[in-house]
Amino acid sequence: MTFTLKEDGKRLLVISFAALLLAVNLNTFVHTGGLFPGGVTGLTVLIIRCFEEFLGITLPYTVVNLALNAVPVYIGIRYVGKKLTLYSIYFLLLSSFLTDLIPSNAITYDILLISIFGGMINGLVVSLCLRNNANTGGTDFISLYFSEKKGFDTFNIILGANVVILSLAGILFGWNKALYSILFQFFSTQVIHLQYRRYQQTTLFVVTDFPREVCNAIYAVSNHGATIMHGEGAYKEQERSIVYSVVSAAEVKKVISAIRIVDPKAFINSLKTEALSGWFYRQPNE
Repeated sequence: MTFTLKEDGKRLLVISFAALLLAVNLNTFVHTGGLFPGGVTGLTVLIIRCFEEFLGITLPYTVVNLALNAVPVYIGIRYVGKKLTLYSIYFLLLSSFLTDLIPSNAITYDILLISIFGGMINGLVVSLCLRNNANTGGTDFISLYFSEKKGFDTFNIILGANVVILSLAGILFGWNKALYSILFQFFSTQVIHLQYRRYQQTTLFVVTDFPREVCNAIYAVSNHGATIMHGEGAYKEQERSIVYSVVSAAEVKKVISAIRIVDPKAFINSLKTEALSGWFYRQPNE
């Protein structure tokens, strides 16, 4: 586990911005709409509201959130990655502190707009953290653990698990807010799918006159191998080589750029891979 000033300094800045964004989102959209974001954050909000509503006690967000994240943090250290977990702890501490510090402020009272835009902001926060070797804690650790084990994106499964928390919120505080909270979580998950593509794959077919060089370029960027197939161009009736490879969707732009360097005239067809069976290299979390 090594740290570099330039790279890790940049990550800390992005994670700090994500923590601020989450705190603002919680104290504007989520608080105004009376929503429950799902995951440990949603469970934290649910516990705080239960104490306020039924016992008249105001609990600090920081204490409850950090207590609930104790087990997920252990899972992160044990199974996901120590450096990632350290960044995540930093995010948890900063976002919790800012949530208690920043005053609540309503931007809009339209519950539908709150659910949509609040969910999108929440998804952006999660994506910023995941793309910078961190996460927002709680169920994110569980998602990453199962994604590493199963080799595919499990955030939709976590979305289903969040329904349990939201159902409890519906029983206690009314189904209207719970159903809007599911909408909030849905938009959050869709933004994560668009922004974080580590567990999505792309199939590449590259028609080239330099197959070995293209294979080397693919391997240098992604650590993925390739298969060379031989064919014939129908128009000019010339022999051509086709390089077939599957790479992470998060790396595909870098891979294509590397291919363009060794063969600017290469014909590249990229396809979304729906399912993949067999060993597929994935860079481990730090």
